[in-house]
Amino acid sequence: MRFTRQVLLLQIGVVALVVGLGVGLVSWLLRTTLGEQYGERALAIAKSVASDPVVIEGAAARQQDGPLQKRAQAVQMRTDALFVVITDDHGIRLAHPTPDAIGQPVSTPATEALAGNDVVSEYDDGTLGASVRSKTPIWQGNRVVGEVSVGYKIGELTGDFNRLLVLTLTFAGGALVLGVGASALLNRRLRRVTHGLEPHELTELLYEREAVLHGIGEGVLALDGQQRVSVRNDEAERLLGTELPVGAPMAELELSPRVHKAVAEGVPVDNLLAVAGNRVLVVNSRAVRRDDRPLGTVLTFRDRTDLDTLTRELDGIRSLSDGLRAQRHEFANRLHTLSGLLQLGHHAEAEEYLQTLTETTSGRPHALGDSVADPYLQALLVAKTEQAQEKGMELKLADDSWVPTAVTDPIAAGTVIGNLVDNALHAARMSPRRPASVEVALLADGTTLHVSVVDSGSGVAEELRATLFDEGVSSKIAPGHGLGLALARQAARARGGDVWLADPGGPSSGALFVAKLPELLVEAAE
Repeated sequence: MRFTRQVLLLQIGVVALVVGLGVGLVSWLLRTTLGEQYGERALAIAKSVASDPVVIEGAAARQQDGPLQKRAQAVQMRTDALFVVITDDHGIRLAHPTPDAIGQPVSTPATEALAGNDVVSEYDDGTLGASVRSKTPIWQGNRVVGEVSVGYKIGELTGDFNRLLVLTLTFAGGALVLGVGASALLNRRLRRVTHGLEPHELTELLYEREAVLHGIGEGVLALDGQQRVSVRNDEAERLLGTELPVGAPMAELELSPRVHKAVAEGVPVDNLLAVAGNRVLVVNSRAVRRDDRPLGTVLTFRDRTDLDTLTRELDGIRSLSDGLRAQRHEFANRLHTLSGLLQLGHHAEAEEYLQTLTETTSGRPHALGDSVADPYLQALLVAKTEQAQEKGMELKLADDSWVPTAVTDPIAAGTVIGNLVDNALHAARMSPRRPASVEVALLADGTTLHVSVVDSGSGVAEELRATLFDEGVSSKIAPGHGLGLALARQAARARGGDVWLADPGGPSSGALFVAKLPELLVEAAE
């Protein structure tokens, strides 16, 4: 039997039991109350008869039949009583509805009444049948001279009780119908809320959900129809770098603007790149519907940080390799030229050629001397210089640059400096101003590295300045861009530093970006 049907039957049984107990209790109360009322009524009539002077004198004189019989019959007719009996002080009947019974002792004990007490009771063995009767003494002065007994037939009591019971049962039946109807509606509501699933099926779904949520390597975040967190796993909190309390509105979560936009638009999103802390995440979003009713949104997150880092390192190594290969060919050509001049005996021309080579290479980043001591920074600047030369641009190192020690985190340095230089080269190349150039300044301040990059481009457009560091914001036309500055800022902030736009530039000057990277350099020995 289905659980919902069990619940319905249980509810109907409970309602029926409650109604049955209620009817039984009301019946008992009605029966008791009616009996008391009839007893009180009979006692009042008996007292009235017992206070009649004619009855008092007749009982004292022990008159049988005669005036007492007439008085008793008159009272019986007026009150619709079953009987009105008058006895003397020995319990001998002086008046009775059955004349043949006059002069005989009463069939029920009269001791209490003759002792001066009022008695109300029910008897099933009276000569006139079952009745509710009341007995009261007849006083003459301080002496009891007899007693009056008045009774009502229990059949009359039962008739009144039955009428009240019918009304009670009618009300109980209506209550039972309402209870069953309410139970049926509740049962229907339960089926709709649970989508017709049984409790064991819900339990299995719960176990499966927990196993799936915490057994996969992806982060999962589910939102309900009101865009509030309904389900999330630990991996989602770890990747996003923030707590995701159940019930929290999506708008209050510190997530990437790209993620907020994807949820707000409600359209399927595949492989969307977003930045969370120092991580690059791949986000997928799906709206969930059932029977054309929106249930919410499910987002999944995959970590692409390691892959992206390896890709960038590979690109840096490839650029450095290309630069070194170009330098090797250039160096070989110059050695061949110098060797030819010496073999032909043109010593003066060879000396002039060497002097010219020295002058033309002294300002290039790969001839840094002592201004930049870290080999990784040297290699990065050499590679970027070769890239600039291949595109017809010039990359210069500022004269006041000074980095006497090595870096402690080459990855962070490469992420910040490499992205700033790449953006600057793109801005310089896209600008109509020529010659196109980029100048990089590196300055050590204890263990903090300060970086500034300025280009000869046309500056940052005003509409991009407020959102320049948001992922997806880029001046490049080709898709897949817009993560460089966001990654640079996140990498800097992860170390307690920052990256910002110091000067947006304009038509006559390029943009200036500045970065501060604390604890990036080895402390110089004194």
